[in-house]
Amino acid sequence: MAVKKAGKKGLGKNKQTQARKRLTPRKDKRGLQAGDMVLATDAPEVAPLVAKVVDVGGAAIGAYREPLSGRPMLLAALPVAAVQPTPFQRDLSPTHVKRLAAKIEEAASFLDPIVVVRGQDGKLWTPNGRHRLAAAKVLGLRQITALISPDEDLAFRILALNTEKAHNLKDRSLEVIRMARNLAQRTPRARESAYGAEFEAAELLTLGIVYEQQARFAGGAYSPFLKKLDRFSDRTLPVSLRQREAFAARLIDIDVEVKRIIAGLQARGFKSPYLRTLVVARINPVRFHRAKKGDTKPPMALAAGLTRMAAAARRFDLDSVRAGDLALVAAIAGGTE
Repeated sequence: MAVKKAGKKGLGKNKQTQARKRLTPRKDKRGLQAGDMVLATDAPEVAPLVAKVVDVGGAAIGAYREPLSGRPMLLAALPVAAVQPTPFQRDLSPTHVKRLAAKIEEAASFLDPIVVVRGQDGKLWTPNGRHRLAAAKVLGLRQITALISPDEDLAFRILALNTEKAHNLKDRSLEVIRMARNLAQRTPRARESAYGAEFEAAELLTLGIVYEQQARFAGGAYSPFLKKLDRFSDRTLPVSLRQREAFAARLIDIDVEVKRIIAGLQARGFKSPYLRTLVVARINPVRFHRAKKGDTKPPMALAAGLTRMAAAARRFDLDSVRAGDLALVAAIAGGTE
């Protein structure tokens, strides 16, 4: 009987998990009707884009209003050479481009248009489609299909929609800091907090500065600490970036201490890929802090957290580490993955 009860309990938990994962469509429908989406290519909203397309050697294929917001969009053929990625976009992955080009060749069809906006100096930027654009060049295509938006600010809001190649923490951080530096030049009086949706998470800005200086930085180990303390600033972008550069420098100094500790543990016979995770968790001053539901206020300022973390690293006791500690960290990390 005990076994049967346990089985029923397990089944109940599975049902609860499935219920949480179930996608429930909204009952109230929104967006445009089909007829409202039709838009002529000579409509005032897209006429300047049509002229730009023709000017670079492309051709307008059609226009429409996108179904959610009703914003105008232009479907066009563009010369591959006329489009370039946004200057703040993540680095290109040659491996992914080669794989993507091979798959497109295999399918004998280039089906997914890239997203294009007008960038600085009237240039055509793709904030979503860099790898497809590079694949088109590998394949030797003359033209590429593109969805062009007159909303230039879309280039700064596209990060959350860019799923062409999954972003890792380094990719996301570098793209966000490049975006922030570009915006700091364009709108120097704008506050950092005004771009919270575009930047996605405050800690990405700090980590982005670190990755600019150290491409192989183990940002994943420090991410839990930063998530709890790093928040968007109400200062202007240029000022906030200078402050974040100071935070990044302190984080790099802490990692120097962490590497010293890891070397000491390795000299004592500890061999594990989770050594850094263990050490950083031990010196994290907010690792046991649990925020209350709805509470977005950090337990302490990031500057104070970095000071405590640096102090904890300096006084780290190598004798306090046991083999069982590493096994526990490995189990937790494996479960998270």
